Amino acid sequence: MNPNLSLISDGKKFMWDGQLYATREEASTVREACQKDGFEVQLIEEGGTFLVYTRRIVKGAVAAAQ
Repeated sequence: MNPNLSLISDGKKFMWDGQLYATREEASTVREACQKDGFEVQLIEEGGTFLVYTRRIVKGAVAAAQ
């Protein structure tokens, strides 16, 4: 299996976490932890395994250094 490193969902780019999860429960546990850390998460089933894709939620623009 060679999953895509990224995916676009609703115009947003998500990056694969690099792990293959055998069960939905394993992937859901990781998804919940990532959400608590401030990430948006997509859980995808592909070929009988589960993949977790994440993206950081932008909280505000960083001021440019002067």
